[in-house]
Amino acid sequence: MQTIKAFFTLTKPSIMLLVIITGATALIMEGSLLHDPFRFVMALLAIYLTGGSANALNQCFEREIDAKMKRTAGRRPLPMHTIGAAPAFVFSIGIGLAGLAIFYYYFNAYSALLSLATILFYSLFYTLYLKPNTVQNIVIGGIAGSMSPVGAWVAATGHMAVDPWILFLIIFLWTPPHFWALALVYKDDYRMARLPMMPVIKGDDSTYKQILIYTWLLVAASLALVVNEQLGWVYVLLAVALGVLYLQKTYKVMKLRTETQLKGLFGYSIIYLFGLFAVIIADSLI
Repeated sequence: MQTIKAFFTLTKPSIMLLVIITGATALIMEGSLLHDPFRFVMALLAIYLTGGSANALNQCFEREIDAKMKRTAGRRPLPMHTIGAAPAFVFSIGIGLAGLAIFYYYFNAYSALLSLATILFYSLFYTLYLKPNTVQNIVIGGIAGSMSPVGAWVAATGHMAVDPWILFLIIFLWTPPHFWALALVYKDDYRMARLPMMPVIKGDDSTYKQILIYTWLLVAASLALVVNEQLGWVYVLLAVALGVLYLQKTYKVMKLRTETQLKGLFGYSIIYLFGLFAVIIADSLI
């Protein structure tokens, strides 16, 4: 049972919950799979398997770095030696291939290729090149974590559209302030691991400013769905309320700069994204 849990942990289930919700939001907005529950579930399963594969490969390649960091050394299965590197790698490849097969068989080759590109981008380009070499690693790497709505839409329709790219933009702009709040707390970990995270390279002042800038851009981007005439005024009011609270918390963190406030901001960022996409789902269904 412990081994099964360890393999499951490799997929980063807490992160994948957000990925699944954002993918489901795109499927609900698009609407065609709402009358086909089996394919709806299969699309989400494929998203989980391919996203989980990228996360698992990331941990395979970063197992030595994870062992050096307090935040990960006692939480991730590879540095804890719960499972070996070889079985973890085989598992990572296996679930990735399974997810790609679902996309190809039940949906279309386009969605399979898009998901394959996402896996390779995150597990290879981000993990092996961006993360250890550039302070913009989280910003650029956030592309992979933002692709779920686009992949889900392409699976359902076989083509691109504006709406899933707006959802992509929301997640993309959300990722840096979400992550940097945590990076400020664990900057010593990143310094020890020699990873060029924003607080380590640019310092706290610059990181706080970047968090604020991206939060403002995020709130603005959340209103693009209204400009695109996809959602109504109920969404506007709730999106603005969630965004104003996010900005208030950000300004408070910039003033107080305590670990408690930073962890609170990190926690609210998750609530914000869950809440925003829940409102999008509700507005799309009404």
